[in-house]
This record gives sequence, C-alpha cells and structure tokens, in this order.
Amino acid sequence: MAGRAVDPTDAAGLSDAAVAGDRRALARLLTAVENRTALGEAALRRLYQRAGRAHVVGITGPPGSGKSTLVAALIGEVRRAGRAVAVVAVDPSSPITGGALLGDRVRMQAHAGDRDVFIRSMAARGHAGGLASTTSAATAVLDAAGFDLVLVETVGTGQSEVEVAAAADTTVVLESPEMGDEVQAIKAGLLEVADLVVVNKGDKPGAQRTAAQLRAMLVAAPRATGDRGQRPRPKQPEVLITTATTGDGVAELLTALDRHRAGVVGDTSGGTGPRLARADALVWAIVSDRLRARLRRVDLAGPTDATLGAVADHRLDPYAAADAILGSLVEDERVPRPGRRT
Repeated sequence: MAGRAVDPTDAAGLSDAAVAGDRRALARLLTAVENRTALGEAALRRLYQRAGRAHVVGITGPPGSGKSTLVAALIGEVRRAGRAVAVVAVDPSSPITGGALLGDRVRMQAHAGDRDVFIRSMAARGHAGGLASTTSAATAVLDAAGFDLVLVETVGTGQSEVEVAAAADTTVVLESPEMGDEVQAIKAGLLEVADLVVVNKGDKPGAQRTAAQLRAMLVAAPRATGDRGQRPRPKQPEVLITTATTGDGVAELLTALDRHRAGVVGDTSGGTGPRLARADALVWAIVSDRLRARLRRVDLAGPTDATLGAVADHRLDPYAAADAILGSLVEDERVPRPGRRT
C-alpha cells in the first residue's frame, strides 16, 4: 500500500492501514501486541471482529526435525497456489534484551520480498509450552489483515510444546528418522495433540520404518477428550513423509492441511471446537496478565512482597500465600475509590 504516512501512535489508523496492505503498519501493530501496550490492545479490539477466516496451523516438534525448512517449503507451495501466507516463528529469548535469538530466519529469506508473505519472529520470553504468551493475539491480527493461512512455528526446545494445540486450528507434529527412542515421543504427550504427523527428512534411511512405527503407536495413543481448553481428536492422525529440502511430499502436506481445515474452521459446536479452545487460551492469558499488573500496583506491591517473603522464609506455605494474594485483590475491588462506580 502506497500513500500517506500513518501516525505510529494511532491504533485506528494503523489498523486500517494494515488491513489495506501496509506491511509496515502491520509490523508496528504486531510489535505493540507482543509488548502488551495500550496501542496493541486498542488495535486488537478494533481488528478482532475482522478475524476468523484464516486457517491457523501450528508446527511443532523436537530440535533438528526441520521445522523452519519445512515452513519455508510450505510457503513456496502456498504461493504457487496463489494464496497469501503469514508466519509467526516463536524463538528462544535473549536473556539480555528479551528479543528473539533466531530472528533472522535465514531459511525463509527467499520469500522476504513477496508482498503476500509476512514473516514475524516472536520471542518466547520464558513462556512455557513453546509459544509466546501473545501468539494467539498476533495470529488474530494477521488473520484480520487478510492472510489465508497463518503458520505458527514453536520454539523447538523439546517435546513438551503441546500448548500450540490450543492456538491452532490444525496441529502438525514433525519427527525425523533419527529421532532415537520412538516411544519417548508418545510419553512426552506431543503426539497426543497432533492432527497430522510428518516424518521429515524422508530421503534418509529409516524414514519409512519411522512412519510405520508412528502409525502403529498412534493406534493406541490417548486422544484429547474435549475438556475445557482442549478439543477432541477422535480420529487417528494421518502420518505423512516429506523431504523439505527438495520439496518432496510438501504438496501432499498442503492438501492434507486443506482437508483438515474443511472439518474444523468455524466449528465451535458442543463447546469443544478448536476456535473455542483458542478463545479460552487467549482470554485467560489476558486475565493472567491483568492480574499480575494489578499486583504490581504501588498499593498492593508491598503486601504481595511481604507474602512472598514469608513463603521464602518458610513461615507461610505457598497455597496460603496464593489465597492471601487473591483475597487482597478481592478486597481491593470492594474499596470505593474516587471516580469508581460502585
């Protein structure tokens, strides 16, 4: 989008510009959302009702399985189909700046000049589960900006990154032929949230054997039951083989993603759909952030610090401390303040 410069402090102007195709405005909005600023909140409030059309795909798996290489290959396949694609690549955080350590995303740079490709690195900032706490908010902004497909790549620091299942319509779990003791994958629970399982590096010896072992394991694997924050997965996930470096199997993977999309996008029936799970995760993340913000207020920080000190000295158990902190928040809400409606 070419035109007048947009005020970087104007949420409405930035939001409208991002929807109109201004990638600089979109990048600024994502920065504001990631940093949990008032500008980011105002923009998300404005854009959220425009979202809900994109297919959000989570891609996770252990280190060395080739997640970034496969994402780059998927981008190429999606673009050959004439579709727009965005990527949220969650990386480990710098202990000094809090920024994403792998933010250069070298493997995806071949697509950097394509206006219908948007790649964003986000720092995990210590958040467990392989995602940043603002990942779902970022995908909503990209959805509203008109991207047909949003790929979310997790940190990849282990096999415990199951949180991606609550942030995506479709969850893809990568494995590789040299993954070692295959039973570890099922123990860790990562395969339990998979909608599709991909054995990458299919040109290596043992790829077919690994795929066969995974298919056998998945027959007996427990599936999510649809409790709050989850979605049921009654069917055995499909197991595919790809070689991301050559593109072999990537077209078949995209076809499988589209097939899965047809069954899940827009499904919130029975309170167990993937979009309901994502709403659950997003809202509770905001609730958690706001509770922490209230506890850091000057009038509550002292009592909170004293309670934490009592726990550190073993004069108070952590459960009683948590009850005391929550109780202080409740009491604080009951105290009338000037300008507050009671």
